Amino acid sequence: MAEKTTNTDNPLVYDVAQAAALLGMSRNAAYAAAARGDIPTIRIGKLIRVPKVALDRLIDGASGRRDHAR
Repeated sequence: MAEKTTNTDNPLVYDVAQAAALLGMSRNAAYAAAARGDIPTIRIGKLIRVPKVALDRLIDGASGRRDHAR
């Protein structure tokens, strides 16, 4: 019988607090950004999750931009 394994080292989704930590922001700021649509999320029932692929894409896109706020 095949052994059931979990993939905790490479998750497909993060909770908002995990995404916040990866982005270097506070949990509250991450929830606010998610509410604005700045952080891509999916809902599973009452749970809010941030897909790893979408977060990676967001980071890759931001690192390619040269926005200078003044």
